[in-house]
Amino acid sequence: MRRLPSLFLSHGSPMMALEPSPARSFLAGLGDQLPRPRAILVISAHHDAAFEGGRATVTASPAPPTIHDFGGFPDELFAMRYPAPGDPALASRVVELLASHGLAVTADSERGLDHGAWVPLSLIYPDADIPVVQLSIASNTPPEWHHALGRALAPLRDDGVLIIGSGSITHNLRALFSARLPIDAPAPAWVTGFTDWIADRMAAGAIDDVLHSVERAPHGADNHPTPDHILPLFVAMGAGGASLNAERLHHSVTYGLLAMDVYAFD
Repeated sequence: MRRLPSLFLSHGSPMMALEPSPARSFLAGLGDQLPRPRAILVISAHHDAAFEGGRATVTASPAPPTIHDFGGFPDELFAMRYPAPGDPALASRVVELLASHGLAVTADSERGLDHGAWVPLSLIYPDADIPVVQLSIASNTPPEWHHALGRALAPLRDDGVLIIGSGSITHNLRALFSARLPIDAPAPAWVTGFTDWIADRMAAGAIDDVLHSVERAPHGADNHPTPDHILPLFVAMGAGGASLNAERLHHSVTYGLLAMDVYAFD
């Protein structure tokens, strides 16, 4: 079986499931560009197990429910389901890999898939016929912990598992809700300055710079006042290998402030 890349994708607003946009169109065609995985492991910004000292949580349900972890959206969105099967055996393998690297992990047999997983997957693999397991971030742990998480998971790529970090390359909801820009509004300089810096550091293979982009990049803290949506990027980077070999597959912006970058690592 051909080795799969690891991916980071910006999942944007839950409305991406319904509203046309360049990012939606890109994700809708992404599955056809990849070898078909036997299973998918999603590290979602909306699954945050911020336990003391850092502890990952992995879903182990054979039939994970669709979680509508948002409010104020149309009924059509709440009616959507993504009935992909789970994969308890893969969840056990994740536990084994992380534990062997000294990373604390626990399995959750009840938790389902939040919108950071099911919204983009409903576009990439709309048939919902590939098993999906979800792994948490832990926002009280540093970027290096998340990178180590990805490094521990890298062998799964040789077993037909597609590892996806799902977050957002920019994510300032206070600014987003204050601005209330149209979906096709252009990005201001404080957003493009950050995404351009990330793209440059990715191309240079500068792992440490990217891991500390919130502190080092132009307007890093403006784009990430909380770290949750950039942490899945670091897991995907780690899963890509010891060196940083990144390809920017997509770049667009929705509502002016949500950059929708997608990266592949191999």
